[in-house]
Amino acid sequence: MRIPLSWLREYVDLPATETGRDLQEKLVATGLEVETVEQLGAGLKGPLVVGQVLTIEELEGFKKPIRFCTVDVGQANGTGEPQEIVCGARNFAVGDKVVVVLPGAVLPGDFAIAARKTYGRTSHGMICSGDELGMGDDGSGGIIVLPPEHEVGTDAIELLQLVDEVLDIAVTANRGDCLSLRGVAREAAIAYGLPLRDPALLDVPAPNSKGYPVQISDPAGCDRFTARTVTGLDPEARSPIWLQRRLQKAGMRPISLAVDITNYVMLELGQPLHAYDRSLVHGTIGVRRAEQGEKFTTLDGAKRVLDAEDLVITDDRGPIGLAGVMGGANTEIADHGADAGTTDVVIEAAHFDPVPIARTARRHKLSSEASKRFERGVDPEAASAAAQRTVDLLVLLAGGTADPGVTEVIAPSAPHTITLPANHPDKVAGVTYGRETVVRRLQEVGCDVYGQDKLTVTVPSWRPDLTEANDLAEEVIRLEGYENLPSTLPRPPAGRGLTERQRLHRRVGRALAGAGYVEALNYPFISDETLGKLGIEEGDPRRTTVKLVNPLSDEEPALRTTLLPGLLEALRRNDGRGSHDLALFETGLVFRPTGDEPQAVRLPVDRRPTDEEIAGLDAALPPQPRHAAVVLTGAREQAGWWGNGRPADWADAVEAARTLAREAGVELIVRGDQHAPWHPGRCAALFAVVDGVETLVGHAGELHPRVIKALHLPERSCAMEVDLDRVERAGTGALQAPRISTFPVATQDVALVVDASVPAADVEQALREGAGELLESLRLFDVFTGEQLGEGRKSLAYALRFRAADRTLTVDEASAARDAAVALAAERTGAVLRGA
Repeated sequence: MRIPLSWLREYVDLPATETGRDLQEKLVATGLEVETVEQLGAGLKGPLVVGQVLTIEELEGFKKPIRFCTVDVGQANGTGEPQEIVCGARNFAVGDKVVVVLPGAVLPGDFAIAARKTYGRTSHGMICSGDELGMGDDGSGGIIVLPPEHEVGTDAIELLQLVDEVLDIAVTANRGDCLSLRGVAREAAIAYGLPLRDPALLDVPAPNSKGYPVQISDPAGCDRFTARTVTGLDPEARSPIWLQRRLQKAGMRPISLAVDITNYVMLELGQPLHAYDRSLVHGTIGVRRAEQGEKFTTLDGAKRVLDAEDLVITDDRGPIGLAGVMGGANTEIADHGADAGTTDVVIEAAHFDPVPIARTARRHKLSSEASKRFERGVDPEAASAAAQRTVDLLVLLAGGTADPGVTEVIAPSAPHTITLPANHPDKVAGVTYGRETVVRRLQEVGCDVYGQDKLTVTVPSWRPDLTEANDLAEEVIRLEGYENLPSTLPRPPAGRGLTERQRLHRRVGRALAGAGYVEALNYPFISDETLGKLGIEEGDPRRTTVKLVNPLSDEEPALRTTLLPGLLEALRRNDGRGSHDLALFETGLVFRPTGDEPQAVRLPVDRRPTDEEIAGLDAALPPQPRHAAVVLTGAREQAGWWGNGRPADWADAVEAARTLAREAGVELIVRGDQHAPWHPGRCAALFAVVDGVETLVGHAGELHPRVIKALHLPERSCAMEVDLDRVERAGTGALQAPRISTFPVATQDVALVVDASVPAADVEQALREGAGELLESLRLFDVFTGEQLGEGRKSLAYALRFRAADRTLTVDEASAARDAAVALAAERTGAVLRGA
């Protein structure tokens, strides 16, 4: 909302020394967001005067039409002689009054004016357009042509109100009252402690039976409709300069007198209005819901197909306006000459339910100045005053006659009342304001307040956003100054903090970051096409997705069932930007619907849901396990003087899984597997023991070449994804600090020959169980295949570390533990000691 300071001063007697910057500080302190203060006419310097065109000579021989004019500027040029000026505009004629800038003047943008020779003539100044003076578009498409009553030589800077300050306020959705000069003036009056001259306080005649007939079929959608009629308008009447300039400063383009007046009153009072050509309205004006598929042409010339939820204004023929949004072309005000111009108008000032207006504006992609105000809440009590103000201006400026008939259709409603303890704002803010301050501040915003310890507050009609006690507390707090609120840290009860689950998630993130991975947060949206590129076949649980009714992008309409699509897209994007050595990770929720979830019920918004309704919503939600995933490509260890480095491979992805599992105190079991999107020969299934049962928790390895090609990824890219919730359940609770033994370790190495089909994990598990409690650690350090072992055989070499907590082990004890481990491995897997 653009607020000219000169216009605002009509309603509040601000100190003469107050600038727009000063007012900005005051309004920001009360909670309004004043984005900028525009200095109109900055750097403008006269002489800039009214002139009258005496002669026009058309210059020939140029690519564009050029005119050599003589203009009477009175004594402004010091001589009284006509001023000779070259001009290319053609929207003026001999005898017209124009705006002339003389040599020595400076226009906005530091454009100095001097006499200069052009097109074979010397031009002593300029005939100005609105753009050249910083006025904006006035719709003329050329220079400014003034009404004939202005005297030659008059100072045009003052006449056109070229010097001013305009505050641009970003009005939030709850403060519709500030989409008007009246609302902002009220805030300024409160900020300065000054009285407000409310422009809505007008003498309005009582409704009578002589007014234009109106019938409301939907009182819930339209609870107030005021209609006034003005006849005998002069079709040739133009908006005066002061009216045009105020509209321009507020960001609106002058159109015609009747339309300009309705826009002016809307800006002044915040009440949208519409003027109908009375000769084009047939019969009773009505308000109803549109019929499904009903067609209607709006003022912008667009033919629209209406929805059954749209609220429309009608006459006996059908729709003549989209209620609260835009009028119809079939009743448009005309202003093009006495024969065809509008002479009689019907003024509509109504109040509509914000919800259907907002939905209609979005449905038809038709956001208007009227719909912006109705969506945020308009003062219903201002309708009759706005209609009266419009009638008064039409009578004053267009020579019309106000019809004695006044129509007001009102659905009865009681003012909104809120009860709150007098110290409620104190409790909300943590500051002692006291009852007197609370009552004073609420009265300043227009509330009627009664009571002592418990206050009964009647909310003013222009503040529909004040619906509960906390809203009133906010009014007190903002007017007393947010900057006066003390900064205090809350004191949580002792012994509370992060849960063990939250601590695990943080430890996992820190561990992966410490291992060289960079966290990448991605949108949780995927498409079936991406799942297909990952090689995930139909029937896979990851193919069952939750589809969004209103997705951010039609290309990704579903919630993710795996973290890999977002991470791989981040990998591709960063690789394309020249970062080829990448290691990324993400932890987050995935959405795994089972198909058994009940249908969610759409709840009403006019009350708090019951506990049963909330439980029903929870039951409709799909399972949302938390996953962790990594992707990596390029060099895992950089080459340099210290060595050749090495590329990232599937083993790094497996080690990333082991790294995060160790944060939960879990040792993963790794087995070979075939699982999309991994390479079938370089894919590891990751298991953990959950409640005594070996449970799959994720996969890791190198991505399939087809996936790499489909997603345009670097060759040999690797990935890992695990279910963190399952890993957590496999854990033993809080991590125990390691115990450092003072006794030496005994190391025994064994090399076992097994069939190539036997997983190393099975051999390792057998060795662990057979070695018993003395085994401290077990590590596979070599895998060998060769002719000497025979076809289909492999050798697995393990380093076993034995240690006792209370003594130094003897060689015999360590050897016995090793032999027991080998014996169990031989029994379970057919392992044979190599060389035996």
